[in-house]
Amino acid sequence: AGERVALVSDAGTPAASDPGARIVDAVREAGLRVLPLPGASASVTALSASGLVNDRFNFVGFLPAKAKQREAALQALVREPATLVIYEAPHRIVDCVEGLLAVFEPTRQVVFARELTKLFEEVHRCPLSEALAWVKADQHRERGEFVVLVEGATLETDAADAEAERILQILLTECSVKQAANLAAQITGRKKNALYERALQIRGE
Repeated sequence: AGERVALVSDAGTPAASDPGARIVDAVREAGLRVLPLPGASASVTALSASGLVNDRFNFVGFLPAKAKQREAALQALVREPATLVIYEAPHRIVDCVEGLLAVFEPTRQVVFARELTKLFEEVHRCPLSEALAWVKADQHRERGEFVVLVEGATLETDAADAEAERILQILLTECSVKQAANLAAQITGRKKNALYERALQIRGE
């Protein structure tokens, strides 16, 4: 009785995209008091250095490890107007960028914040179209924990999505799902995989 226990982590704030949340939950269930001690937050630190002008952000955390589930998770965020905050491990950063490229338009701004508050800290901002080349340009960039920020959807994004949807629906009256998605991608410049998934939804398949 009367003892105090501290939960600390050497890899970021405990309980934020971290199994420590289970410990906190168990402590609360036991009727004990939990006191947070403020410290560095990788997500807020990255946002403050990004220059992305947005009053809102959506904390996504770690994406699924498997490609299909990762793409589905990203597809659900395509029209999100808030800045997306993604955490990623170094051995999966290339897969993460490839997943973003498969879903989001190449003009979206992305920010890579690597090894924040450490000796080899690096914060880089670029269009998504340049992201993969930047990561692969230096082997050291596939080391260290990442915060990846993705610019939120804009009104222009919504308008382009609406036009792509209109074209896709017209094509589906005459073409198969695969053909419609391929043609719509060529006409609009949107991602073929995303259009294919949307075509399946329209057809109810």
